[in-house]
Amino acid sequence: MNRTAVPPPVTMVLDAADAWLPTRMEAVEERLRRLVEGHGDALSADASATLAAGGKRLRPMLVLLCAGPGAGEAAIRAAAAIELVHMATLVHDDVLDAAPLRRGRPTVVARSGRERALAVGDLLFSRAFAELGQDGSERQVELLSGASVALALGELAQRRDAFDISISAERYLERCGLKTARLFECSCLIGRAGKGGELAASAEPDLSLERALQTFGREIGLAFQLLDDVLDVTGPPERTGKARGTDLLDGTVTLPLILAREEDRSLAKVDLRELDAAGAEEICDRVAATGALDSVRADARGRVETAKRALATSGLRREQRQLLELVADGVVERYS
Repeated sequence: MNRTAVPPPVTMVLDAADAWLPTRMEAVEERLRRLVEGHGDALSADASATLAAGGKRLRPMLVLLCAGPGAGEAAIRAAAAIELVHMATLVHDDVLDAAPLRRGRPTVVARSGRERALAVGDLLFSRAFAELGQDGSERQVELLSGASVALALGELAQRRDAFDISISAERYLERCGLKTARLFECSCLIGRAGKGGELAASAEPDLSLERALQTFGREIGLAFQLLDDVLDVTGPPERTGKARGTDLLDGTVTLPLILAREEDRSLAKVDLRELDAAGAEEICDRVAATGALDSVRADARGRVETAKRALATSGLRREQRQLLELVADGVVERYS
């Protein structure tokens, strides 16, 4: 795995588990490269470009960390499956948003059109479940299927809420739970649910461990989304790979704006449909001026602490707990 392509918090975890994790992450990367090839020139080129755009690979890392250093090839395939689903949702999101850039590169929809992009997303989804079909447990398939349904429900909720500046913080968090946190939860659980794993359907499940991993995954997933929404307000584009205020232009109301409108009542009267790029930057400045971003950052830090407390009673080995805590701290550090 090319460490220059991932942020420092990820490399910290790789360094802490240098004896086994980098090799397994590279195996996931190689598996992904093979899985996006051989589907015809057009689809393979677009799928390969999506993979080459990189990413933090936090979700597959969580799979491997929760599976542990002794897990076999099935854990590699489960980690690849999680990342394929994540990649598929990004491609489909870009279609719905008509997004020109993702991670600073042209999106599939911008480069190849809507029809090709939809096909690429469908390909990635199908390859994800084919991976689990090789030697995954029924519980793993159930977990990934449930997370995929949650992603779809979250997307529908976001579409219903589009341009509605009056939505509540509770509604926002419900949406984030579906669209972001559920796949983080799945990443933590699926590594333990392989055949012979502690959460496999064929074994007596450890419910306290499952609840701890669910809490950990959910809270760091929500923290991740909260801080990502802060970055949309603060930028800069060279760091985020997209224009500042992109969420506003898409009509997506996030927690920074929800909290800011309580301090600056005039923000509740903004018509997001009328915004252009300059107008979106102006709203970002007004949101930042209210102090709402500090409140959102504090919320995210609190969720990371909740996630780490859940690990303390999980029954995981000390090394696994420490590595997962590093991931949790890295979510905050990445956006500090």
